[in-house]
Amino acid sequence: MSRAPSPYTRAGWTSLSRPARQLIAARFLRSVAQGAMAVDFTLYLKLRGWSAPDVGLLLMAGGLAGAALSLMVGVTSDRVGRRVFLLIYELGLALGTGLIILWPSAWILVLTAALFGFGRGANGASGPFAPAEQAWLAQSVSDDRRPSVFSFNAGLQFWGMGFGSILAAVLPHLLPGAGATRIYLPLFLLNLVVALVNLGQIWSIHEAPRTPARQASPDVSAPQNEQVQTKRENRALALLAVVNMVNSLGVGLVAPLLPYWFNLKFGVGPTLIGPVYALTFFLTGLSSLVVGRVAEQVGLVKSIVLPRLAGVLMLILIPFMPSFGWAAVLYVARSIVNRSSMGARQAFSMGLVRDQRRGFASSLNAISWSIPAALGPALGGWLIGMGSLVWPFIAASALQLGYVILFPVLMGRYDTIPQKPDRRASRQNA
Repeated sequence: MSRAPSPYTRAGWTSLSRPARQLIAARFLRSVAQGAMAVDFTLYLKLRGWSAPDVGLLLMAGGLAGAALSLMVGVTSDRVGRRVFLLIYELGLALGTGLIILWPSAWILVLTAALFGFGRGANGASGPFAPAEQAWLAQSVSDDRRPSVFSFNAGLQFWGMGFGSILAAVLPHLLPGAGATRIYLPLFLLNLVVALVNLGQIWSIHEAPRTPARQASPDVSAPQNEQVQTKRENRALALLAVVNMVNSLGVGLVAPLLPYWFNLKFGVGPTLIGPVYALTFFLTGLSSLVVGRVAEQVGLVKSIVLPRLAGVLMLILIPFMPSFGWAAVLYVARSIVNRSSMGARQAFSMGLVRDQRRGFASSLNAISWSIPAALGPALGGWLIGMGSLVWPFIAASALQLGYVILFPVLMGRYDTIPQKPDRRASRQNA
């Protein structure tokens, strides 16, 4: 059987269903707005007089609020559909951002930022409504194409974040005569426009009926078979949650604090750090496309684990680099190999369950990631505050090495894309 064309070719893109194309396009636009917000939002808060602990608490509140809501969204979307939740998200984001523009009171700012993850750089995810979005995309793509399509989707998200990072340097200069916080008005206008465009995109597409639970022949074993399959899925999701928590705590220890660490260690500011981040996003987008194809050849588990092992080695070396240039090179390389497997990880989690439970699976995946990732910066900041610029990296590397070991041991049996046999060996045996 011939292999489906890559989604990043014209033929492959047009062969995708309309809902899949619209969902990918909406997430790309959202990632551009989020990329700009990830760079500028904390600077906007600083101009408003917010202290660093206040900003940290707001970002943590956003992560915890998203985790709390995502489970409800995931479970409910499996029953009532996914489209309605994305419409609620885009409409709520447009209203909240519009109110900030017209009436930037503190309570509106806090509520909107916490619900929609301002400043967290979520790679285009729709906040606590992401489980519905991810389940809808999985429903719109066949099982055999899911690794390449999800990796393509992840690649576009990284490029969008890169473009947004560049826009973040431009937007505050568009209104040079504006006073204080008003220079960031274009930042919120960008988010408002993107929300309205995506609201129109989601409104225009139809959600296909979800795959109902499989009905076996009307014998007494049907309920038993359903229970066995559900139990197997629940076990797989529980194991995935465990390895996700180890990974996300390791990521949260260092990643959100890296700009602060770079400044403390090497005395550099956003002028040097910003381009490094933008370059990272662009290169990660390219590598994500490669991982999608590799996953079809070697299996999802290997395509996830092997790059992460290289990432652990690079992470432990960063604090020992003698200059910002060397540390930045290692950071870029490590981010590429770590983040490029994001699409493969999403495809893997969606393959663990049937369609009617994918919203629940996505929400559990999000919770197991969000809570440790929200707590990680507090622990990493405490270690730095104790005077160590090395221990956060050692602790993060140990946790991520644990992830690399645990993932194949616990999840290897659930790989839905097993490694393909070597073609030359097959021809010799024929």
